[in-house]
Parts: sequence; structure tokens; C-alpha cells
Amino acid sequence: MSIGAFSISLSVKDIKVSKAFYEKLGFKDLYGDIDQNWLIMKNGDCAIVLFQEMFDKNILTFNPGWNNNAEKIESFKDVRVLQEELREKGIQFQSEVDLSSKGPGSFLIEDPDGNQILVDQHV
Repeated sequence: MSIGAFSISLSVKDIKVSKAFYEKLGFKDLYGDIDQNWLIMKNGDCAIVLFQEMFDKNILTFNPGWNNNAEKIESFKDVRVLQEELREKGIQFQSEVDLSSKGPGSFLIEDPDGNQILVDQHV
């Protein structure tokens, strides 16, 4: 089962300070809006997303419909289909995508240790 392009979403205190830090590690801006307090940065195949004042803790994030450069891909499994396949496997949801909706949507689950996993479709 492919659930999309992977990144780690970091809950940061000051997005500008965090951006400067990760730039020193070789990360470059890829997508996002620092004025809206979110920014995707990339270093090689590694992607991080900086979020200020949006989430309480760090989140593992998967983006169906995107490749590792935040570009739309033609063929992918819709987030609603993924949600129902996981439900059939007994996964519990913290938040769910509306099954009657189309296009962008997301759901949130937690692993056995409480790590949050966001499946966030943008297309």
C-alpha cells in the first residue's frame, strides 16, 4: 500500500529561526508560505515541513497525489480509499476525511506509541 510522499512535519516555536537553522544543514525552500507559518524544505530526498502554531507535536506526514518534490502525480490512491482500507484493517482515526467530498482531504491516526501520522492529500 502506497500512502504518498513522506515528510516529517515539525512543530516549531519560531519558523524564521528554524528555517535559518535548517538552511545551515543544506535544506532549501521547496513550497509553502512562511507568512502563513508553514514551509516545506528539502535536502536531497529528505523533506521537512515547518509549522508554527498549528500543531502540538511533530507529525509523520504522507501526501497522496504528490511526488517527493510536491508535484502532482497522475496515478495515486485517493485519501478516502486509503482511509477505508485502513479502517478495514482495524485502524482507529483521530480525524477523518468526509467520504462524500472530492479533491483535497486528510485523516489523522496514531501509532501504538502515540506518534501522529497525517495523510494529507492536496489535489
